[in-house]
Order: sequence, then structure tokens, then C-alpha cells
Amino acid sequence: MRYLYILKNYTWLLFLFLALPGYSQLLDPRTQPKFQNALPIPEVIDARQGGLFNMYITQFEQELGLVDAAGKSLKTTVWGYNGKYPGPTFVAKKDVQVQVYWYNHLTANGDGTGNPLPHLLHIDESIHWAMEHVENWEQYGVPVVTHLHGGHTESASDGLPEAWFTPNFTKVGVDFKKGDDEPYYYHNDQEAATLWYHDHALGITRLNVYAGMAGFYILTDDHEQQLKATNQLPADPYDIGLAIQDRMFTADGQLYYGAGHNNHDDSGEEVGISPEFFGNIILVNGKAWPVLEVEPRQYRFRMLNGSDSRFYNLYMAPGLKFWQIGTDNGLLPAPVVHNQLLISPGERKDVVIDFSDPVLWGKTIIVRNNGKTPFPNGSTPDPNAEGQIMAFRINQPLNTDFALTPVPSSLRTTAMFDHAGPANAKVRKLLLFEGTDEQGRLKAMLGTIEDGALDWEDEITENPDMNATEVWEIYNTTPDAHPIHLHLVSFEVLSSQKFRLDFEDPEEGVVAESSIRLLGQPRPPEAGQNGRKDTYPIAPGEVTRLVAKFDREGLYVWHCHILSHEDHEMMRPYYVGDMPDNMLASHSKDEKLVTENEELSIYPNPFSNSATMRLKVTEPSAVAVRILDIRGRLVREVPVKQLVAGTHELEIRSADMQTGIYICEVKMNNKLYRSRLVLSR
Repeated sequence: MRYLYILKNYTWLLFLFLALPGYSQLLDPRTQPKFQNALPIPEVIDARQGGLFNMYITQFEQELGLVDAAGKSLKTTVWGYNGKYPGPTFVAKKDVQVQVYWYNHLTANGDGTGNPLPHLLHIDESIHWAMEHVENWEQYGVPVVTHLHGGHTESASDGLPEAWFTPNFTKVGVDFKKGDDEPYYYHNDQEAATLWYHDHALGITRLNVYAGMAGFYILTDDHEQQLKATNQLPADPYDIGLAIQDRMFTADGQLYYGAGHNNHDDSGEEVGISPEFFGNIILVNGKAWPVLEVEPRQYRFRMLNGSDSRFYNLYMAPGLKFWQIGTDNGLLPAPVVHNQLLISPGERKDVVIDFSDPVLWGKTIIVRNNGKTPFPNGSTPDPNAEGQIMAFRINQPLNTDFALTPVPSSLRTTAMFDHAGPANAKVRKLLLFEGTDEQGRLKAMLGTIEDGALDWEDEITENPDMNATEVWEIYNTTPDAHPIHLHLVSFEVLSSQKFRLDFEDPEEGVVAESSIRLLGQPRPPEAGQNGRKDTYPIAPGEVTRLVAKFDREGLYVWHCHILSHEDHEMMRPYYVGDMPDNMLASHSKDEKLVTENEELSIYPNPFSNSATMRLKVTEPSAVAVRILDIRGRLVREVPVKQLVAGTHELEIRSADMQTGIYICEVKMNNKLYRSRLVLSR
């Protein structure tokens, strides 16, 4: 039945597109030039000596390789870092700290002055998003926050989804720590890896990244440089990042997001979030179907899937292979050869392609894609559109200043992981679940086997000890693969295994744990996935076991890297180390949690200046009252008081409280009552 629902949902979405007056005005991928525009190489910020860098998020126009019906080049309005999409590539070195100021200059003058700009795309205000409870939020501008994906980063600099800020910091999120007087710190205390930075603002990550907010962050170390110096890896001129993203465009070359921009239903209302987004025009480094002219030698390509939802299964002409040398967070022990290369959203695959065979001279090699959408059981890509990615043309003379670099037999001499191992690890049983929201839209969620599906605002359930090694068993009960990303850590994939289970409450995702039945034998990770990972696609109907060491204290998140899922509740916070006393922790078993009750009521709710909390005390009780923000930090507290039976009222004033959602807790004897409170100015 669930498959039927999905089919109906996508059929409705397709009908909506076709019914829209503007749908015929979208660019047809078959009319766009392929393998004619040169692959852009993003400019480099050399941060190997450390230092302080300024990054400005602005709006600008850029040619993406698109043409109109007359063949005239089109320009597209995009957002990006330092006037480029993708943003500049940072090149940093292990153990050399880098500091970055990220400035939100999405204003009319592009320098932080002038009126804040509206978003290029429609913001669905019906989902939980950064400025959900800010009245007239448009006057403050669009919130942003940059996350270094794959970075071993302190919590304050991690780019948490509620650490967002608008231009000139006129509004900030509850987890905001860095202003215009303190930069983000990147300690770079990890081995050479292909990282990337992108926006991570709550509820609009998919829109901000789609608008262009992404770039590479390459971390090198002495070992990698030695491999280059001894001609075991290609030299810097032949080491190239490839950011693959799918898009759609209007006839005049502007970004078109299927679940928003210029989309309206029959009543004229703008259309909101969809389960996934799949574009039909492929951009690589911000250019549609580019070509790279290469020498007859080995090249290193750091492949990034920066798309919203699309999985890519890449392949080339028979005989030309991908030699994978690294994964998300570092080099593999030895190269792995692939005829096809699967890469899910958020993942990176570090590969070498050898063009040195004389029979390849003068040929154009097309990189193709047959990854299904949704993956793994959806539709096959159009071979003349999203079924093609880019091309290599072997027509450049060999530069003899650089030696050929045959793929070495081994790549590292040190151990890949420093954790104690699964034998000493705490095991958590986690859940991937698919339900529906209040409007009947599909909503993918995370949770635990014990508690069922959980929303972003539910209390923290994952609280590893500082320096603890844990095994996370993640059960995928949905029909699609989900690329799961953990901030902070590099993890090892231990195994995957098929399973079956029964739900005690299918609506809420509550599992009867005793019903879990593991099927067959655990399988090790696929070839090339046995390295240091931060993102891994978990197949439907399988449990995947990951092991990681949690070695920085503070607040972090884990989520699906299908951005449409992440923005619609498939993301959860976790905390490493001792949570502060004012951080919301799990309730002890002897406390009764009541969320809807006559004993506790608040009005008005939402409120702007003051609200009244009414308590109905049925018998003399010891009563304690606390108000916490949505991350569980204490905002207000009324010490324990002995109250007589009757109705009691407490005034809540909004002074010193930021706009947002709060949790009111009342503990009376052995019962705990909670109610949500919304401050909206």
C-alpha cells in the first residue's frame, strides 16, 4: 500500500507540473549544449599556512552553460561565496588552524547594506524552519549558516541548523555562537580528506544549497604530499574536484525548484515541500554538461554528490575504470577498481582515471549515470538528460614536466581508525521511519527503536560520553535508501544485514523490539566503503552498523543528507559529554510524562509580551516550574513551592527571551507535565 501512496504522490506532482501555465516555459534538457563548455575549476584559497579568511555570501549572476531557444547564452541569478558558484576551494593542511568569518551579505547592495533580499525560491512556512516564529521575517532577510561537512569541528563552529543568522545579525538562531567579532575555528586535526562546505540553515538547507551555497574544502597532510612527490598520486594540476548537482531552469535561465519557485496549485497557492527533488539538467562545478580536455595521463578527481536527492551510479566507456583511492574522510588502504561508481547525496569518492592508453587519444569519453530515482527502486534516468554527467576529451599534449603516476598498490601505512573497537562500545538501536505530517505529506524521520519516530524538537536521546566509542545500529524501515550523515565524527561501517520487524504503533513508528528478526548473515561494506566515512547510504529493509569515537564535547546533529528529508524533520540533535544541568535530558522511568492535560494550560499561545500559565492542583503538592528553550537550556525557573489544592496562575513575561519555541515543565510530586510555548513578536 505504501508503494501505491508513493506512486500516487509522484503522479500528482507530475500532474501539477504539467498543469502549471509556466511548465512549458522550462528549459528542455534536449535543447541544451552538451560537452561544449569547459569544466570550470573553482579558484583556490591557499590556507595551508593558516590564517584568517573572509567569506561573503552574496547574490550575483553567472553563466551556467545554458542557452535560450535562439541559442543565446543565458545568465542565472544565484547565491554563492565570494561571488562564485561553487565557492572557492579551500586548501588547508593537517594541524594548521584556519579561521573564517562567514558574512551574510544577501542584501540589495551585496555588501551588507541596503534592504535584505528575498529568497530566490519559495520558502515553505508550513514546515519547521529557522524563522518560523518571527513575525514579518522578510524584513530581516534570509537566514544562513555554513557547515564544514566532514570536519572534526568544535560545536560552536559546526554550523548547527539553529546557529543561523540574517544579514547584520539582526536575527539569530538559538544555537548561534559566532558574531562579527569571533570567527569560526577549523582545527584541521584530521588526515587528508575531501571535505566540503555548504549552508545548513534549519528548514531551508535544500533551498540555500540549490541557490548555490557550496564549495570544496581540501585538507592535505605530509603523507599525501609524499605520495604526490614520489609520483604515486597525480600532482596538483591534475587533482580536480567535481561537484555534481542536478537543477531545473525556467526558459529565461532562472533556477526552478520543483517544490516552490513559481509553482502554484489550482487555487493559486504556492506549492510546498515535496518528498524529494530530481532535476533534469546536470551541472558539474556550476556548468551544464561540461567537458574537460585532458592529457594522456592519470588524473585524480574528487567526486562530490551535492544534489538534493539524486543518487548517481556513474560509468564510462568499456575499458575505462574508476580507481577509487579514498572516501569521505581519507585515503583507503589500497585502491579499489570500479566499473560503476555509486555516490549518494553528501558522499565523496576520491578516484583516479587513467587516460594514458594510446587508443584513447582524440576520443571523447562521456561519464554516464543510471542511478534510479528514488534510489534504489525508482525510475531510470533519461539517457539524453540526467543520464549524462560530463565528458573527458583526450586531446592535450603530455606535459613532461610532470611524471606519469600509475596507481600504487597501497596508499597508507597507518591504521584507519583509532577507536577501541565494537567490543567495548555502547550499542544504540536507531530508526529510519516514513510517516505523514499534519497535511498528509510524506515525512521521513529519525528515531529510536525504543521511542519510535522523533521530531527535531523532541528531547535528545543520543548522549555519548566524552571519548566514548559507540556502535549505532540504524534500521531502515522505509522503501528508499537514505544517506545518513553524522556531524563531528569519522565512522567505520561494520556491516549491513536484512531484517524484519513489527510496529506496535505504525503511525508513530514505535517498534516491538522483541519482533526484530535478523535475516541472513551480516555483510561487510561494499568495496571502497571500508574507509573513513561521514555519510553512508542505508539500504531499505536493512540495518547498518556504524562505529565511531565521539571525542569533542558539545551539541551536534545527525541526519539524512537527502536535503528535502533533512529539511522536513529527518534530522536529530545529539550531545557529546555531560549535558549541562540546563540541557533537557531523558526522563527517568519513575516520572510520568503528560503532554496534553487539564492540569497545565497556557494562554495566549503564541504570545508576544506576556502569557499566563494556569496550574490546576488537585491535592496539596510540591510544585516546581521550569521554562526551557527547544534545546533544553534553562531560561526561567521557579523554585519548589508547596501549593494547596486549587487553581494557581503564573505570569510569563517575554523580557530577555528570544522569539521561538519554549517548553514549559511543571513537576508536581511524581508527575511531569509539559506544554509547548511559542513567543512570536
